[in-house]
Amino acid sequence: MPVDAFLFDKDGTLFDFAATWNGWAARVLETLAKGDRAVLEAMAEVISYDLERQAFNPDSLVIAGSNDEVAEVLAPFVADMGVEELLVFLALSAAEAELAPAVPLAAFLDSLLARGKVLGVMTNDAENSARSQLERAGVLDRFAFVAGCDSGHGAKPAPDPLLAFCKAAGVAPGRTAMVGDSRHDLEAGAAAGMLRIGVLTGLALRDELTPHADIVLPDIGHIPAWMDR
Repeated sequence: MPVDAFLFDKDGTLFDFAATWNGWAARVLETLAKGDRAVLEAMAEVISYDLERQAFNPDSLVIAGSNDEVAEVLAPFVADMGVEELLVFLALSAAEAELAPAVPLAAFLDSLLARGKVLGVMTNDAENSARSQLERAGVLDRFAFVAGCDSGHGAKPAPDPLLAFCKAAGVAPGRTAMVGDSRHDLEAGAAAGMLRIGVLTGLALRDELTPHADIVLPDIGHIPAWMDR
């Protein structure tokens, strides 16, 4: 199927999930726990984060969930913040996370733009965090559309934010590829009628993604070669 546009997930797709977020999460949980080990352990449990390994487990809500969902499960353990305050804290903290691009992003994105493709980002993170991270990576200007779970289009796995990209970019869903590292990404792509490309730079294994994807690639850097085939 010809592809005119690519809509990318952010974490685990444009940026390697574990390298970017495992250490960040340890610091955030420590900050929120304020030295209370019981609170630290309780928060780690509800988001399925292994404190010893300092790593998310593959079933963690954080991998594909929205910021709203993460804030709601953490809020009962954070006495001095409500859900809205916690949302702001998480968004501001995430905007400053150390980024680990899955591939050299500028060169990769420029190669797609040179082929005439329209590019977008849809993440279940906050839009402000996404824009900040893409700007820090030096690639924000490559995208015609950047949306988060708080942008007014909803969150994945619903198809609405994906269809919002198509409308904004003037591309047909049937000629658009959703690229992501989780079932939420691929299920949203299926619901929107898009081609689905899974990548292995998140925590999901190939066997988990294959039933939901048209193709599974090691990382986004393999997309140009896949198109040439």
